Amino acid sequence: MADYRGKTALITGSGSGIGRALAQRLAAAGARLLLADLDGPAVESLASELVLAGARAQPHRLDVTDAGAVEEVVADAFDQGPGIDLLINNAGICLAGDARDLSVADWGRVLDVNLRGVVHGVAAAYPRMAARGSGQIVNMASLVGLVPTPAVLPYTTSKYAVVGLSTALRIEAARFGVGVSVVCPSAIETGLLDRMSLVGLDRERFQSALGFGRIPVESCVDAVLRGVAKNRAVIPIGMQTQVLWRLQRFFPGVVQAIMGWQARRLERVRAGGS
Repeated sequence: MADYRGKTALITGSGSGIGRALAQRLAAAGARLLLADLDGPAVESLASELVLAGARAQPHRLDVTDAGAVEEVVADAFDQGPGIDLLINNAGICLAGDARDLSVADWGRVLDVNLRGVVHGVAAAYPRMAARGSGQIVNMASLVGLVPTPAVLPYTTSKYAVVGLSTALRIEAARFGVGVSVVCPSAIETGLLDRMSLVGLDRERFQSALGFGRIPVESCVDAVLRGVAKNRAVIPIGMQTQVLWRLQRFFPGVVQAIMGWQARRLERVRAGGS
């Protein structure tokens, strides 16, 4: 793992799941942490835990859909402290449902958090990193940002956009010594899938129909930090991601057939499905 001792990392969505695990690992590596999450008590608890272990951690209750609030946290880090060396835009939500059943509000809720949240983090931190001539931005996307996936259209739309944003920004940012990576994991052992909103779907039958296992969060964190240390453009995590991404690139018709089969399976768990 890269040397994070004395570096400052801002992690959104750090109250649980991948964000929490990344915070714990970076704290152990000596990083100073700015912990941000909509769940204020969760990041306060995590910060207390890390401080008791000898780390430096500051909690922030933060709604990433609020551009002004994100700007305030980032500006304070640069104006009142050493700035931010590593920004991890990790906050995200998931919603599943047949596209026929989704409202504009359903789409908006996912896009606001998963896409606008990343845009707000980038807009606040990247100009400051570029002016300083150093820094790394890590945006959390997903397997579904690389491979067209049915039943989660708002989610896959947001993650495709994050992949595009990240890979394009990487080209611009290289001139200023700023690294940009996008992380694309398959299902991870966190609460995301358990907490995800479902529209017109039975939760137990839907999760059963997904048909794949979950990667331990510790393995995900290992892969993220290895990829970040090497400044990789895209960090695919999990065998499923690596196989489907390659198939999508070289044999897209095969992926369409696989996902068509998956769509037919998911139709059976839709309200009114057989």
